[in-house]
Amino acid sequence: MKNIKNIVVIAFATVGILTASSCKKFYDINQDPDSVLSAPIKQQLTSLTVNLGFYAGSDMNRNTSLIMQQFSGQSSGTLNATQLYERYLIQGTDLNNAWSTLYATILNDAENIITKATAEGSPHYSGIAKIMKAYAYQTSVDMWGDIPFSETQQTLANLQPKYDSSESIYKALIPLLDQGIAEVNATTSLESPSTNSTIYKGAFSTSKANWIKFANTLKLRIYLHYSEKDPAFAKAQIDQLIASGVPLFTSNADSFQMPFTSEASNQNPIEQYATARAGYLVANNFIVNMMNVKDDPRRAFYFTEFPEGSGLFVGSVSGAAPSQNYSKFHEYLRGEYDANEDFYSGAAPIRMLTFAEYNFMRAEAALRFNSPGSAQTFFQAGITASMNDAKVEAVDRDIYLAGHGTLTGTPAQQLQQIINEKYIASFGVLGESWTDWRRTGYPAIAVAAQAVTNYIPRSLFYPQTETSLNPNAKQKTGMDARAFWDVRP
Repeated sequence: MKNIKNIVVIAFATVGILTASSCKKFYDINQDPDSVLSAPIKQQLTSLTVNLGFYAGSDMNRNTSLIMQQFSGQSSGTLNATQLYERYLIQGTDLNNAWSTLYATILNDAENIITKATAEGSPHYSGIAKIMKAYAYQTSVDMWGDIPFSETQQTLANLQPKYDSSESIYKALIPLLDQGIAEVNATTSLESPSTNSTIYKGAFSTSKANWIKFANTLKLRIYLHYSEKDPAFAKAQIDQLIASGVPLFTSNADSFQMPFTSEASNQNPIEQYATARAGYLVANNFIVNMMNVKDDPRRAFYFTEFPEGSGLFVGSVSGAAPSQNYSKFHEYLRGEYDANEDFYSGAAPIRMLTFAEYNFMRAEAALRFNSPGSAQTFFQAGITASMNDAKVEAVDRDIYLAGHGTLTGTPAQQLQQIINEKYIASFGVLGESWTDWRRTGYPAIAVAAQAVTNYIPRSLFYPQTETSLNPNAKQKTGMDARAFWDVRP
């Protein structure tokens, strides 16, 4: 292990460079920069969906993807932030931007919409805001554990909100989603979203079904996270949800994702980062080797070939000597590639909860809890959805399914197959692979080389701004602190 003191000095220098040139403006939870209650709710909804999509593809996406060895930090020489993060040197100061985007922008926008839409009789807007609020809190509990919830978004009335237990927040998200569904389903609404929502954009008569499917599928994710903490509860709730006949995802068109465009200011954040910090992130050796062993046709869409034109895909590991001799991210995360101009469009979506994930959740529930449906059928459906989303040719998809699409072995071995395939399908999805590893132990990643801890992180430190300004924020002694559902040894 390298000298941690020296690494910390480098970390502050590199992070300072990164944050100074960020393309988003971030704020602190204890400030109220977005006091826009007087703005039209359609404008606030645009802000909410854009900010949520950007957040899901930025710092927290990179941190968790580095921990889960889907991304690898690299450089051409000087040690940089992504290399440090891959070795788990993720400090409170590194999380200030993400935390303040979450609380002072995303959750603030959501609360403004809920307040104004409720007052004026526009439940379609408040319902959507509640559903996105639930998603924001669910992913945040999974990142940090206990966080402020019941006393937040009170502006000057409470600048130092208490920290609620991660379990109490999870329990509050189901009724919040139920409220959101009921309001989206309301027969009358003064105003209804349309093109001003950048997620599920279009006529509300069509998009309302997407929001309802997403809310119900998010419930399924939440219940599945209880699988080790309380298996009986997880089974009962999953079975009840399925038996109720509520709408759930049925195709890739239902996936909860934020579309982006090729306009310079509207490209997705993964492409923006890859352009601004060229070479800071490359393909990780762990996921590349997992896909190489199976001759996975998604490689050609996930990664560039190295050497170019060789048909080979090569990943880096933490601690590797500075080099760019690795596969980089390709069209799946960065958008269409123009070889003549050596340019990515940046129009790839930021995926947050996909149809592929839905199918793998159903496969796991059927396998572990004997929940409705066939684990085998949903397993193949998950692979198929992922292949189709990556634009793999049908013939290549079917060859892969013939060779790797059948669950075999003991229940534990079948679970490993499901989670490993879900891991590949979740490339670029915010946080869920990290949650799966903490729940199940799969995929079987090892502690990163030259890591500054002897364990893989189970949660993130609280931001420095929060521990400095809010006396209720007690910094963790280490990143081995766990959310309530994380009970696996």
